[in-house]
Amino acid sequence: MPSPAGGLLVAAAALDFAVGDPAWRGHPVRLMGRSISAVESCLRRLGADGRVGGCALVALVGCLWTGAVWALLVVLDAVHPIAGTAFHFLCIYAFLALGDLLRHCDEVDSSGGDLAAARRAIAKLVGRDTARMDVAGCRRAAVESLAENLVDGFIAPVFWYAVAGLPGLVLCKAVSTMDSMVGYKNDRYRLFGWCAARSDDLLVLVPARLAWLLIGLAALLVPRASGRKAFRIAWSQHGVVPGPNPGWSEGAIAGAIQRRLAGPIWLAGDLVTETWLGDPADPPAEASADYRLARRVALLAAAMTIGLAAWWLLVTGSAG
Repeated sequence: MPSPAGGLLVAAAALDFAVGDPAWRGHPVRLMGRSISAVESCLRRLGADGRVGGCALVALVGCLWTGAVWALLVVLDAVHPIAGTAFHFLCIYAFLALGDLLRHCDEVDSSGGDLAAARRAIAKLVGRDTARMDVAGCRRAAVESLAENLVDGFIAPVFWYAVAGLPGLVLCKAVSTMDSMVGYKNDRYRLFGWCAARSDDLLVLVPARLAWLLIGLAALLVPRASGRKAFRIAWSQHGVVPGPNPGWSEGAIAGAIQRRLAGPIWLAGDLVTETWLGDPADPPAEASADYRLARRVALLAAAMTIGLAAWWLLVTGSAG
């Protein structure tokens, strides 16, 4: 009998795109965040506030969530197959984050020339100093966030679901959430957050490079986009962006829309970079048309991701 995993993935992705992720106190990601905070507090009270404690956090939270979700799925399957399938579907839906990403980015673009509105909207997506950003800078940041979070919030979870089923998806989301909460290079988290940050880098390593291929392929099919530049810019400039992974998708998007991204970025009052990402001959991204082109390329890349994952689950007969 064919596995239902591919169909569940397609349906969950479609629902996420159509309605986004409802905000409610019992949302699994919010519960995940509260569990991370609780485990961190316990570890720090025990004096485990360095790298060892951070590694324990990743191990404990990862095992807690993958084990709990898998056990609950087994129990519900035993109660009734429909209950298990419904829970399986809701888990996939809850841990994909493309719909809300698009809505937040669209909010930046729809602000038009209203600088205050653009700054308020982009502040939901980035941690840089928005008070120094003009409307064009806000729009560039939205394109960069779209490219990076397409990988972190969508391609990586789908990849790990296809490879390791529901436990893989849950572990990917747990590590990503830990990285967003403790993966900072400040005095409190420089050591404690090291393991979460490196674990997230490892889990996103392959998806980020797949994103480069998918964005490049998508750009070959989208009018006015450049697949050739998408491949070339990401290959040659991915190291411009800090970290081993974000530069692949951001460089690919910059090449695809034939516009430069990044430029001067301020953080906590300091100018952290003035480096541009993209072909030096291309103008900076600043127009609404630039964002809309990036959005079309990203959406097609996301659709390709779902199609490939569903095909893989079908041919391998994985139960997801």
